[in-house]
Amino acid sequence: MARNKTKSYSESFRKEAVRLADLPDRTAVDVAKELGIHVGQIYNWRTQFSKLSKKQFKVVDGVDYSKEESEEIRRLKKENAKLREERDFLKKATAYFAKEKK
Repeated sequence: MARNKTKSYSESFRKEAVRLADLPDRTAVDVAKELGIHVGQIYNWRTQFSKLSKKQFKVVDGVDYSKEESEEIRRLKKENAKLREERDFLKKATAYFAKEKK
């Protein structure tokens, strides 16, 4: 059974489609018909471009959302959890030893 190959569009094509749909005299439906794409694509691309800054948006065979930054965030969250755990332990140890001295 053959799988349908999804078509990938260049970043410039996507940006231009969103720009055209954002013009006051045009609608996303009109632009989608003109370009031969589904109107949902324009809405998805608009959302992607509004959520991501220009330096974050990188394209490699379709869409790639800057893996380096997401890996850094994941690492920092892990480190933050470890530091909270150590802090909580030290708080409990301090309270325990403070009770013994009284």
